[in-house]
Amino acid sequence: MRRGKSRAEDPRMLRSVETEIIEGVPTPVAHSWAHQTTVDLVRLQIGPRQRELGLRAGSGDLALPGTGDRYVPDLAVVPRELAKAKGALLPDQTVLVVEVTSPSNGDTDRTVKRRRYAQFGAPLYLLVDRQERACTLFSQPGTLGYTRVEGPHPFGIPVRLPEPFELDLDTTEF
Repeated sequence: MRRGKSRAEDPRMLRSVETEIIEGVPTPVAHSWAHQTTVDLVRLQIGPRQRELGLRAGSGDLALPGTGDRYVPDLAVVPRELAKAKGALLPDQTVLVVEVTSPSNGDTDRTVKRRRYAQFGAPLYLLVDRQERACTLFSQPGTLGYTRVEGPHPFGIPVRLPEPFELDLDTTEF
């Protein structure tokens, strides 16, 4: 009699899992199709402007020196020449960082990552909060946090991405 595969052995059940280190704790990250679709919608909208500016987008590691933390943002936009780096980049080397919340990590994206991205100089942090159904853009980073906050804007309301993008992000399908 042939035995069926367990969920762990069945390749249809496997999900891509990455690990972040948040506040010193290794944290596995696995995203649903709905989550990835939201990231893709952002990527598609910023893509033409990103290419005009010589930027690249991906989800490579961002290191936070002196903390031992390492984040894997849902999307980070960086200068083309930095996108070829073999190791992690720093938040202040990004042009834009995007995090899309999931039920398991929403509070981390809303508080811990927002504070750390500001502390380490990420110039723009877009939080797409799928649970609250709203987007918030944080800018002008400082050691105590971001000094400028645009939102939260309910899904369906465009979010203006400032310089260097200068575009309105359509959030209708988020």
